[in-house]
Amino acid sequence: MPKSSSSVAADVLAEVAAGGATDAGGLPVDLLGDFLAVLSDAVSDGRPIPPARLRAYRMLGDRAARQGVALRALLDLYLSAAWRLWRHLPPIVNAHQDPAAVVVAGEVMLHGVDDVVAALTEGYQLARRALVRAQESARREFIDDLLNGATDVVGLLHRADGFGLDLSGPHAVATVQAERGFDDGIPLVAALERAVLGTKGDAQALLASKEGRLVVIFAAPDRAAIDHVLDQLGKTLGKARRGRASVGRWQLGLGRAGIGAAGVVASYRESLDALDLAGRLGLPTPVVDARDLLVYQVLLRDRAALADLVESTLGPLRSARGGPGPLLETLGRYFGAGGNAAASARDLHLSVRAVTYRLNRVRDLTGLDPNRPDDRFALHVAVLGARLLDWPTAGSSA
Repeated sequence: MPKSSSSVAADVLAEVAAGGATDAGGLPVDLLGDFLAVLSDAVSDGRPIPPARLRAYRMLGDRAARQGVALRALLDLYLSAAWRLWRHLPPIVNAHQDPAAVVVAGEVMLHGVDDVVAALTEGYQLARRALVRAQESARREFIDDLLNGATDVVGLLHRADGFGLDLSGPHAVATVQAERGFDDGIPLVAALERAVLGTKGDAQALLASKEGRLVVIFAAPDRAAIDHVLDQLGKTLGKARRGRASVGRWQLGLGRAGIGAAGVVASYRESLDALDLAGRLGLPTPVVDARDLLVYQVLLRDRAALADLVESTLGPLRSARGGPGPLLETLGRYFGAGGNAAASARDLHLSVRAVTYRLNRVRDLTGLDPNRPDDRFALHVAVLGARLLDWPTAGSSA
């Protein structure tokens, strides 16, 4: 602690400062600045600490925040030093000569400590906000670079360590889209992060919003780890289905786990593809796993051949009264129900007779019978292809 012309001896101030630092868990004494000397002079003079001197404590609060000192520990340092100083102040030492001076000293001291603590807290909180903004900016930049496939792989791996990700192990990406978009500032994202990271926060995961969706990058050493994350996300999103914090109906696309930055990029793209395919196919399940959609990816690898298959198989349905739409929907529900006409009728809110009539119309127009195994396979693939290609709407506009 620097020497001062305080009304209290310098060695006493040093002893008081050391005791306060010990009480605060061993914080550096220099975080007190000239607080003890200024406070003792204010009490001796019977005047508040001047505003110009208080600005110095805002700077000390700023410095403590940037050094990673907890605000509680910083305030403990100042308050402990203040009560230790009290007995050494001249009005207290000489209380027997002027008892009334003790009351004035107490008022000035409490006022001074209050002003200093307020200045410290203001400086600390402003610095913390600036640090959080800088960290959020760096976090956002890292996520964008990672998911966009930045070429500086070594740099990405180094930056990932700073965000708690060890990309040398397998990681997967889950992407959640909802009726109302996600934003990093909404409470639900913080709740999801707590759910995924756990109470100890020792899990490897990073959550952020991107283009209105929530992206979750997490360690995926085995299926149990993946299922745990999906379970936590599902439970938390389920609890938030109602109320002001709700994002409405949601669906999650899961990419397959991969190693390194390239593995994360591939998993992210798979999660987006899974959501896209789920939308085209009308899949209602809340979690869509990319590994369960590989057959559809195979179909899409040769779009020209798939389009030819759809048109040659289902093209005759264009001549049906009302267009191919009702017959396509009936086929889709029929195949989804495992060929059960009664179940299809319930799904479509039709009679079994109406469903049977539509299936017969498909047979008459295409020459393929939905009830024959060979024909059923060809029709089923064609119906899936129609959904993937948005046929006949896309075919008509092409």
